[in-house]
This record gives sequence, structure tokens and C-alpha cells, in this order.
Amino acid sequence: MARKSIPSTTLVQTVRHYFGLQQSELAAYLGVTAAFIGHLEAGRKVLPSQVLLRLAPLAAWLPAPDAPASPAAPVPEALPDPEPLKARCDFCQYRAANLRRRLRPLEVHAAQARRWQQVLPALLAAADARTRPWLLRRQEQAARELGPEAVAERLVLRLQAEAFETEAAALATLLTGDEAGRL
Repeated sequence: MARKSIPSTTLVQTVRHYFGLQQSELAAYLGVTAAFIGHLEAGRKVLPSQVLLRLAPLAAWLPAPDAPASPAAPVPEALPDPEPLKARCDFCQYRAANLRRRLRPLEVHAAQARRWQQVLPALLAAADARTRPWLLRRQEQAARELGPEAVAERLVLRLQAEAFETEAAALATLLTGDEAGRL
């Protein structure tokens, strides 16, 4: 029967997890092998003083063991080059306008179909043999334009357009704030 592993609480393990390092990454920083890090974490080896000295700068950043967990202070990001952001903003605006152009006739047809559905019962009741087939085709067309597939298509286009518009607005705000911060 396999034994359950016991979580390691060694300094090496704590540092590694705090900084999100793989064993091989911490080993490369400390100048040892990944297997040696595994032995240290498992408690099979003792941490040599030379390795402890190389680990100390990272260990100094660990929170105190009895301190309450607090969110890390945000590291200020360097201001990015605005050109890729401007290009993305332009793309989002273009894409949103394109989606709105595709959506417009679909919404017009849906509005017309709703109007037809309101008047068709009365028109069909009074229809003669010549106009009845035309009205029945109009009724089928209205049903298609208000059917679940057409409604879903309009909703998806509307949501996609809104998403691109929201992204473009956020990018424009970021760029405006970014450019104001540089002045």
C-alpha cells in the first residue's frame, strides 16, 4: 500500500511556492540540481550553508509566519508602447461597426416580421383564394425571422459588437490616461 505524502514545510519549499518556481528553476538559481532540491524538501538532506546564503535574499521576502496574509503590493507596470494598444482599439472599433452593420438589416427584418404577425391573423381571416397563399408565405417568413435561430444570431451579433465596443472604450480610456501620464 502506498504511503501518503506529507506536505513539506521546509524553507526551500516555502520559498519555491511563494515565488511560484519549479524545483528545476530554484535549483538553477541556487546552483544545485533539481534532485537535490527534492531531497531538501523531503528532509532527506540538510541545507548546506552555501546554499542557504544564496537562498537568503529570496527568503527575506517571505511574510512573517505569524503575520496575517495580506495581498501583495501591486508592482507598478512600465508604461507600454501605445501603438499596439491603438491598433487593437482601432481593430475593435472596426469590428464593432462591422458587426453593427450586419445586425442592422436583421433587426429591421425582425421588426417587420413582428408587425406582420400582428396583422396576419386578421388578413388571413378576410383573405380570398388569390391572396391567401401569399399571406401564408409571408407568415412562414415572419416565423423564420422570429424563430430561435434568427433570434440567437441577432443576440450573438449584438453581444459580439458590445464586447468589441467595451474593449475599444477601455483601451481608449487607458490610452487617454496613459498619454496624459506621460505629459
